Amino acid sequence: MVAIIDYDAGNIKSVEKAVSLLGHEALLTRNREEILLADHVILPGVGAFGDAMEKLHGYGLVSVIRETADKGIPFLGICLGLQLMFESSEEAPGVAGLGLLPGKIVRIPDKEGLKIPHIGWNSLTFPNQGRLFQGIAEGAYVYFVHSYYLQADDPQIVKASTEYGTLIHASVERDNLFACQFHPEKSSETGLKILQNFLEV
Repeated sequence: MVAIIDYDAGNIKSVEKAVSLLGHEALLTRNREEILLADHVILPGVGAFGDAMEKLHGYGLVSVIRETADKGIPFLGICLGLQLMFESSEEAPGVAGLGLLPGKIVRIPDKEGLKIPHIGWNSLTFPNQGRLFQGIAEGAYVYFVHSYYLQADDPQIVKASTEYGTLIHASVERDNLFACQFHPEKSSETGLKILQNFLEV
């Protein structure tokens, strides 16, 4: 069973649909026991960092997410979910993230000809081998919607990157923790393959 954490933060239904399409039982939940009993856990999200952390605290999910990570359950953050897994974001100064991985979230720099938020398809490069990208060709395109991006402290955890006015850490992996800034559930066959790779971990 795949637990999809429901904290009122968008894109949950599309993730549920993609997981079901891949033949897995998906459960939208904020129930502690259901999350801790899951085979895989996904933290989706679209929206603002500060609001999202407030909701996670409000629903009592912060300690559950940390326990999930500590137990070794495969855990995937998507879009805002990736950002929340890190320590802080320029979008919400003074608000602590989940701190599951070292790094910070910063705003995409303004550059002539580039629109922010970054919305659209970008190609990936793979600086380090990652389990999510088994069977995915270098240069594959995935779908992004974001104004802030990850600067990971440890370059070794960065498994995919892309360029949009700057180098963006697009996906990370360490032990049982995985995260994508892009939306695999909206990235056609490539995205479904990435999700399938996660669900096979």
